Amino acid sequence: MNKSINILDKEYLQWVKDLCGRYRQSQIKAAVKVNVEQLKFNWLLGRDIVELHVEERWGESVITQLSKDLREAIPNAAGLSKSNIYYCRKFYLLYKDALKTFHQLGGKNETELFHQVGGIFEVPWRHHCLIMDKVKDDIDKALFYVHQTVENGWSRSMLLNFISTDLYERQGKALTNFTKTLPDAMSDLAQELTKDPYNFAFTGITGRYNERLLKNALLNNITRFLIELGTGFAYVGKEYRLEIGETENFIDLLFYNLSLSCYVVVEVKIGKFAFADIGQLGGYVVACNHLLRKEGRDNPTIGLLICKEKDRIQAQYALESSSQPLGISEYDLEKFYPEKVEGTMPTIEEIEAKLRDN
Repeated sequence: MNKSINILDKEYLQWVKDLCGRYRQSQIKAAVKVNVEQLKFNWLLGRDIVELHVEERWGESVITQLSKDLREAIPNAAGLSKSNIYYCRKFYLLYKDALKTFHQLGGKNETELFHQVGGIFEVPWRHHCLIMDKVKDDIDKALFYVHQTVENGWSRSMLLNFISTDLYERQGKALTNFTKTLPDAMSDLAQELTKDPYNFAFTGITGRYNERLLKNALLNNITRFLIELGTGFAYVGKEYRLEIGETENFIDLLFYNLSLSCYVVVEVKIGKFAFADIGQLGGYVVACNHLLRKEGRDNPTIGLLICKEKDRIQAQYALESSSQPLGISEYDLEKFYPEKVEGTMPTIEEIEAKLRDN
């Protein structure tokens, strides 16, 4: 049953007073670190709601009343709507296990948490609201997008784009032999940079096509192609010519990855994976090591085959047969990439303004 709140309850009034004081302190510090201070306030507000059991103590309508009281006490404050306060509650509930882990590792207080726990307090609040809406209670998935946002400097539109294309489910999923062919540190990073499937929907191809048409479409959208490939990829050339002995050979697509400090040979096949594909790719990788790789500057070249479909067991056998670092992934033309993302989701302030107008 919904219990009405006694707004004259002394403990409730004291809590509102404490929150107002805490908010004003955060605003003073905000001139230096706007995002961190706002996130700290939101975290602590969410913690209070959960740990003080405020809805049990003062009834389900307490959040509505709290929003009203805080906005009256701090008239120029943003982000104190009922909906945003519920986001604060969700924020704390989603990441509180990270706090427990931090304490188990020897962290002593929440001030240390704000500085040390995996990027949570480095991501803008609106990004967090988007993540909470999309990943629900999956903390591993949430932390993945938090880390990616921090590492790559994603805008909210970019974040939405990658969530919409299931990056978490695809990242690092290519079949590879990296653990057997690369040093440990490099193999882990190389694996993390792969995807399966790669999302080529941005090419706009919907009808019949051949390999040349697909490759041209990828390069006509080179910015989006590089974004889909991942962090650190730089384009070197298409149908890159290598003279091996007396024979001309042409690599489909050649890249250099700045994070790995190595060349990456990419072969694109519109059909199903075949054993012969891995032999061709491995030969190109060896050739790049002989003809392009600079000793002391470049790490071993990596090969990546992106095909329309594969038999996983056949692909695994093919990878085991090669001594070169190779990966096999599929591609998908059907996922939807939003043409216009920025501005399609209203901000908390826009929602509040709309509600006030109504």
